[in-house]
Amino acid sequence: MVFVLTCGVPLFLLETTIGQYSQEGSVTCWKKLCPLAEGIGYGGLLILLYSCMTYIIILSWSLLYLIFSFSPQLPWSSCFNDWNTEDCVDFSPGNKTLDWRNRTNTTSAATEFWERRVLKLSGGIEEVGHIRWEILLCLMLMWVICYFCIWKGVRSTGKVVYFTATFPYVTLVVLLIRGLTLPGAKQGVLYYLLPEPSKLLDAQVWMEAVAQIFFSYSVGVGSLIVLGSYNPRHNNCYKDCFWLCLLNSGTSVVAGFAVFSVLGFMAHEQGVPIDEVAESGPGLAFIAYPQAVAMMPLPQLWSICFFVMLILLGLDTEFVAMEVVMTSIIDLFPTVMRRPGRRERFLLLFCLTCFVLQLIMVTEGGMYAFQLFDYYACNGACILFLCVFESLAMGWIFGADKIYGIIRDMTGERANAYFKICWLYVTPAVSLASFICSLVEYQPLTFNRWYVYPDWAYVIGWIAALSSILLVPGWALYRLGTGTGPLKKRLHQLCRPAPSESAHSLTCRTEEALMDDAACSRVTQDLY
Repeated sequence: MVFVLTCGVPLFLLETTIGQYSQEGSVTCWKKLCPLAEGIGYGGLLILLYSCMTYIIILSWSLLYLIFSFSPQLPWSSCFNDWNTEDCVDFSPGNKTLDWRNRTNTTSAATEFWERRVLKLSGGIEEVGHIRWEILLCLMLMWVICYFCIWKGVRSTGKVVYFTATFPYVTLVVLLIRGLTLPGAKQGVLYYLLPEPSKLLDAQVWMEAVAQIFFSYSVGVGSLIVLGSYNPRHNNCYKDCFWLCLLNSGTSVVAGFAVFSVLGFMAHEQGVPIDEVAESGPGLAFIAYPQAVAMMPLPQLWSICFFVMLILLGLDTEFVAMEVVMTSIIDLFPTVMRRPGRRERFLLLFCLTCFVLQLIMVTEGGMYAFQLFDYYACNGACILFLCVFESLAMGWIFGADKIYGIIRDMTGERANAYFKICWLYVTPAVSLASFICSLVEYQPLTFNRWYVYPDWAYVIGWIAALSSILLVPGWALYRLGTGTGPLKKRLHQLCRPAPSESAHSLTCRTEEALMDDAACSRVTQDLY
């Protein structure tokens, strides 16, 4: 709640307002509003590019699990497979807790399926091994789906997300009802809801909280700017932001009940404390939850529901990330990219490039590369850094009072004075404090708590992390260095909005041409 009120909602409103006012992508909007801060757009675009590559790997794993879910017996529910070891433990209803309590150094059937069958995990990032062809084929299929869903722009994406954005709510409700009716669900729900005040002294808890809000609200990377740019000029983005933030966080809270009720069921069936079955990261989606559904009646049904929901949610995220990248680049080179057929060809090139770069992640050592990439390149600290300068640029250089006037002109409503305080002081201060804390609390990445990456891998990780961060000061110095006239004059020019913005009279636009407000409003609502 602290980060929602001080950063999440204020930045959500700020970015949506920027997009709706400028009618530009995540880079060109800064050219019009504050050219000195243009590096923020490039940095956010780079983080989105990294995110596109990691999300679609998760989708590939989910698709493979979905295919296996149609098996007569779920392959991760037993220890009688070629890939299982002598240490495998079967948690099926007829074999509940005896082996778990009386054996040491055991691994669950779901863990062995994930590590030894799906990933065929090697000994480290140095051991790349062979390509996992099943994952590669799933990855190819996912890129094909993403390409044809967004190749015509927001008009085609808007139709697709009617299904991909609403059906997960249906499956979430189904899984929630099923989870709450399982034995042990109450134990899981209480573990989810009851706080431990002593944890507030743990800085890592605060770091997880700020990362959750910034990633969940998609602030800092330009997504909201691009989506807002498709709004009609006088759309009431002020009210939209409150409803969308409420829907976003509300969905997360409800999803928590669905997850922890199932974790409570697992703890009940195994006779262990719930914190021993709780997983985070890929372990929750591909070990803990599959293991739980294998212990239920009709396990194939619940497995199919879960992975269909996971795929559709991931596709929504991937669609938006790819659309933001495409729109921003098209706005950067409008005369070239808005010609017929150029978008489709560039999108194909984008997908193929990402696919080739991802080949390392579908090898036997690919999980190590994936986690290194995800931990550093898509790190929440990078987004925090961008948000510090975003709020400073708009609050102090462009002007918080000017933003207030823009909101009033576009929506007819006067924004609460609280947001001015946030943009000027609270949001940059909280974001900067969180960024510094994340550096102080930094722990080198390890895999499964035992594998330590080689030094060269950490160097690659830091290069990926700094690649987006350094774009902000680097681009500002580049613009100052390549300008004409005295330094003071150059700085003054780069801190002023483009002349056209003083008499701003844009209407809603698409990639190729302008649309009427009614049509654009339909497209925008579809995307949101």
